[in-house]
Amino acid sequence: MPVKIRLQRHGKKGKPFYWIVAADARSKRDGKYLEKLGIYNPNTNPATVELNVDGAVTWLQNGAQPTDTAKTLLSYKGALLKNHLAGGVRKGALTEEQAEAKFTAWLEEKEAKIQAKADGLSDADAKAKAEALAAEKAVNEARIAAAAPVVEEAEEATEEATEEAKASNEEE
Repeated sequence: MPVKIRLQRHGKKGKPFYWIVAADARSKRDGKYLEKLGIYNPNTNPATVELNVDGAVTWLQNGAQPTDTAKTLLSYKGALLKNHLAGGVRKGALTEEQAEAKFTAWLEEKEAKIQAKADGLSDADAKAKAEALAAEKAVNEARIAAAAPVVEEAEEATEEATEEAKASNEEE
């Protein structure tokens, strides 16, 4: 039975949400699966990927073939690296401790990159909000400045009218 690691679509129209599953290659896209390995949500920024790395490595070692997108996600979470390191341990090129140390170092580096992207996005969002606020203040000040001369002219006209009225009252 050929097994594929692939995505199973869920969510509503225009808002996809995927399960990463190990399934028989002959089953339907959203049909029966053998094991759910994780989730993938492309709607968030950065995209949310939760994966059972050990389960994915087990399926890869048993011959499961990932689809292109699933392969990208497995690589993103380190399942392909862990499978590669496990192959090195089997061949005797590495010890189990060395492989685990390399994988842990890679995970820490990857988490730092993801956190840096999230921080950059939040900083950019805060900067955009500050610029929008400054632009709104400028527009409001321009409106106030445009409305102020009209009020002054109206006050001057009112003052002139009262002065004329006083002058005409004095003449009578």
